[in-house]
Amino acid sequence: MSAEKKFRIAVIPGDGIGKEVVREGLRVLDHLANESNGQFSFESDFFPWGCEYYLENGKMMDEDGVEKLKDYDAIYFGAVGFPGVPDHVSLWGLRLAICQGLDQWANIRPVEFLPGVPRRLNHPDVETLNWILVRENSEGEYSGVGGRNFSGRGNGNEVAVQSALFTEQGCERIIRYAFDLARTRKRKKVTSVTKSNAQQYGMVLWDEVFARVSKEYPDVETDQQLVDAMAAQFVLHPEELEVVVASNLFADILSDLGSALAGSLGIAASANLNPEGCTPSMFESVHGSAPDIAGEGIANPIGTIGSAALMLDHLGLKEEAKLLNKAIEETTRKGFLTRDIGGTHNTVEITDAIIENLSMVKEEV
Repeated sequence: MSAEKKFRIAVIPGDGIGKEVVREGLRVLDHLANESNGQFSFESDFFPWGCEYYLENGKMMDEDGVEKLKDYDAIYFGAVGFPGVPDHVSLWGLRLAICQGLDQWANIRPVEFLPGVPRRLNHPDVETLNWILVRENSEGEYSGVGGRNFSGRGNGNEVAVQSALFTEQGCERIIRYAFDLARTRKRKKVTSVTKSNAQQYGMVLWDEVFARVSKEYPDVETDQQLVDAMAAQFVLHPEELEVVVASNLFADILSDLGSALAGSLGIAASANLNPEGCTPSMFESVHGSAPDIAGEGIANPIGTIGSAALMLDHLGLKEEAKLLNKAIEETTRKGFLTRDIGGTHNTVEITDAIIENLSMVKEEV
């Protein structure tokens, strides 16, 4: 880059510890920009949307919130959820509203075993494990199709219907994305996860699309598992995993399992992508708002900082993304850990260590 590239970032800290960890992630991004010799910079605009906003305004975000976000290069998101606001209100009113409104149809959740983090998995080569969940992020079980009725019949007689919506287009684009991603990795393998023995319509459609698309990728190894068997494989044979593609609900659950096995949800990063680039993508850690520890300064910022690395890569700053991931690894290797992974360091201290290690790993390159 010869001239400065200015990236406009929409920042939504949200609720609870989201505000704390996003602040630390922005510190890292600003440090990288300051060290870039004028090659790039970040311009951040903050949006106060979340549960506090809901309690004051009766809505989780502005009515035209999605439109306001469309002109940004990326969205940096903290967390959503707080006592006093039902979880389905906070989720559908903000995060899902953004993901669906901007057609961020690919959710990427790496599972990485960082050095120095206490083992949660009995495996002889834990630090060699590294796989990635590719989650369909726009339809499936979270399509919002359904309703409640017959409340007038009295207590105990109401009926609720929740339908999963699978389209051939939605299945194909996420499956094809997984195959393309597998081609960039050392081991070229995609594992598809469904429950098509019991869900004979939507997930059989998924299986059929997977079989058809796989024929176009003869260089990529394939595997198919039912979701219950895949949960067991995460624990028993994780070395067999590389790229795992699944529906909205299944990948959501499996990614939490993977993060827990890796040590904590606090270290897990994710990206909600619009791969075509028609709208901005959104980057967030996997963990929730953790209101029980909000304001104490002990939240783990690694997941949110790792999400910043995914954002850097998406924005074309691939070397900076690699450096940041190496700095995170060096930080945990040296024993800088927060309480959730057996350490004693606070949120700011972890970020300080990552920034310090950025300089060190840069000199090694």
